[in-house]
Amino acid sequence: MHLVKYIIVVSKIMETLKITRKKDYAIIHLDRGKVNAINFQMVEELYSTIQSFKNDSAVRGVIITGKPHFFSAGLDVIELYDYDTEKIRSFFKLFSDLHIELVQFPKPLISAITGHAPAGGTVIAMTSDYRVMAEGDAYTLGLNEINVNVSLPSYLIKGYAFWLGEGRANTYLLNGTLMTANEAFAVGFVNTVCPLEEVLQKSEEKMQVYLKADDAIFRGIKYKSRREWMDSLGTTNTEDLKESMEVWWRPEIRNKMKQLVDKLTTKKSS
Repeated sequence: MHLVKYIIVVSKIMETLKITRKKDYAIIHLDRGKVNAINFQMVEELYSTIQSFKNDSAVRGVIITGKPHFFSAGLDVIELYDYDTEKIRSFFKLFSDLHIELVQFPKPLISAITGHAPAGGTVIAMTSDYRVMAEGDAYTLGLNEINVNVSLPSYLIKGYAFWLGEGRANTYLLNGTLMTANEAFAVGFVNTVCPLEEVLQKSEEKMQVYLKADDAIFRGIKYKSRREWMDSLGTTNTEDLKESMEVWWRPEIRNKMKQLVDKLTTKKSS
């Protein structure tokens, strides 16, 4: 009996991510607190990791996953609220750069959505070629920024429309709609729905399918299918960044955000 041997290395090389290296692909585990709230450090680490894997010939594909019940609850509003002007500007720019890097990632990219993934969680997941999500009405995803008084840049609107179509995306964005796994599957945003404990397994099975393709052919088809989306991104849009900054510091928005921060802080400590 012949045994196929390969090395699986799990190392917590960063503070907000865990990396699992398998034979010819890698798994990025978002690993920051209970809900994987996105802060500056997580964006920095995810950005550098994706860039590294893009240039690593041993990594032919990447899966991004979370922890049970939370892929990512979105931006860490509690921390971001206290950023000064320069820090929040840098955060918005880097988060935009991360999104662009993920959209333009030339290799197979899969999101194993292990629970809640609203707002910032969806920003990450929407860049993938394939999305597997845990079943059940308890878990939701979608761009609901309008409900939490956060400006939505045009590049995210374009990306959302790429998957949902312009009409549905417009309706969902203006209503701050969050979709359950089954609702997201019905409109084509999620590709597979399964029990939570099977999400990563199903994602790895799909990765094996992708890796059967020739790398150059996969890369070419991916680019051609995303060409308009990719070409519309360019570098970080200065007008979007300016608008985000103006909205962030408006007194009435700050007051509403302070109420949200107080609510989340109370919930976190209880």
